[in-house]
Amino acid sequence: MNGEEPFYKNRRVLLLAAVILGSVAAIMVSYSSDDGLRIGNNLKYGLDLDGGSWLQVQLQGAIAQVDADPGKIIQAEFARLLDDQRVRVENASGASVTFITSKQTTQKTIDSLGFGASAVSDDGMRVTLQTNKELFIQKYLKNALNADVKYIPGRFPTYEIRKEVTEESLNAILQPVDGKVVPPFRAGVTKETRDETKKRLENKLNPVALKQITITPIGDNYLLIDLPGVSIEEARKLALTPGKFEIRIQVKGNETEHVLYGDMISGVGVPQKEKRDAWGVSFELTDEGASVLRDAAIQYGAVKDPDAHHLFMYLDGQYVYDAALTPELARNINTIPVKGMTATTGGGEAGQERAKELQLHLRAGALPVQVKEAGSGEVPAPLGQKFKEQVAIAGLIALLLVAIVVGLRYRQPSIIIPMLSTSFSEVIMILGFAVISGLQLDLATIAGMIAVIGTGVDHLIIITDEALAGGAMPPDKVYKSRIAKAFSIIFAAAATVLVAMLPLIIFMDSSALRGFAEITIAGVFIGVFIARPAYAVIIQGMLTKATDQKYVDED
Repeated sequence: MNGEEPFYKNRRVLLLAAVILGSVAAIMVSYSSDDGLRIGNNLKYGLDLDGGSWLQVQLQGAIAQVDADPGKIIQAEFARLLDDQRVRVENASGASVTFITSKQTTQKTIDSLGFGASAVSDDGMRVTLQTNKELFIQKYLKNALNADVKYIPGRFPTYEIRKEVTEESLNAILQPVDGKVVPPFRAGVTKETRDETKKRLENKLNPVALKQITITPIGDNYLLIDLPGVSIEEARKLALTPGKFEIRIQVKGNETEHVLYGDMISGVGVPQKEKRDAWGVSFELTDEGASVLRDAAIQYGAVKDPDAHHLFMYLDGQYVYDAALTPELARNINTIPVKGMTATTGGGEAGQERAKELQLHLRAGALPVQVKEAGSGEVPAPLGQKFKEQVAIAGLIALLLVAIVVGLRYRQPSIIIPMLSTSFSEVIMILGFAVISGLQLDLATIAGMIAVIGTGVDHLIIITDEALAGGAMPPDKVYKSRIAKAFSIIFAAAATVLVAMLPLIIFMDSSALRGFAEITIAGVFIGVFIARPAYAVIIQGMLTKATDQKYVDED
């Protein structure tokens, strides 16, 4: 190095050493408040290498342009809600609708129904709503389908129905209010709903899975779920159960009315024993949810006669719990919204297990839409272990073949050892990146690593050949000029790889292709900005030392 500091003190070499040590620590060391410092393998393996199952689920819904008569909607809806078949619409034009009811009502009751701001006459029988046609249609569809319906603003009134429905059945529902579906009609959901479903499924599945679960969108209507370490039966139970929690209130007899869904639940407690050793799960409503529950309890008389108006709770349409309001709760809810609730699931181990499942669904919230299985598969654990062994063998053979080729080409330990060590260090750094970023290792990502090793060795050969272009180690100034030329080639090649990989990340939904692209891009960056510059310094130092030693031996 011509009197300069030793190559192992160069900042590029020190950076390489620091990143390698950091990668080893990321791979081998972990810390948690429960277990403290732990030494082990922190790498995460996908289905190919660890076994497990995968599910492709279809999101159930429809997007349609809908038109209907707002006057007939008001007449039909308020005849049902007020239990008054003599509701008569007096005026329905623009943003105002006026109707007459034969039963007295109050502004508070009308407002609680969610059709817009209201004005009620002194005798309580003439109601004026300040609202719009789109809201009327949305409420009508929501009540008729018992599903969440979202209005999509635009040139034409469009609605996202978060439930499986056909164009024919939708037209049949709209017929009593002179409504119809205006083409086009599309089965599916919006991208926003798909992303919301993905997020809630991740929150729901990851806390209970043995391994990190990945969910990949495929188009707007499908999600691909990888569940390492989970059997196909358990995968179906976890992923295909929407977790739709609903509270309904008893109106009369066995008839109930919807109050709220699980998306109005803001917090969930841990399963614990309640009164009489029955297990239960406490949960807290949002401000809006508490207000909705209070309005419903007042409207239907639960605060005055709790025993005749039980609150019913359902999970995925299945009965979970029902009870009357306690006298104390009835008094409180009559004056202020009550946010704290508890759902009891029964006694014994069965009640405890149901409480755990209920906590899971409450914590995740209701899925925006129902999902159904569109495809599935399973990789048995022994087969995954076999793949893992085969991949390890293939990786070792790849490194061995590279060592043989490099050895035959250069036949100098001062070149072969740094080159192979640099390639191996890149593998360590890429694995460290995988741990830090949470990337799972599968056959595609392993293939990406092998590709990176191959291109990395190519770059190292370019650096070495440029350094030895004259057959011997050149002076420092000439060496730096040649290395600059080599890196211009390397940067151009790396840019080509990046450009080729970016479309896989941006446009491809397949998790395998995306993982391949991510690991390849990470490997290129690690190699170009950390490993290759350090190798250029190391090879200069090693060759200079070897040349100096040769001259000493000749003397």
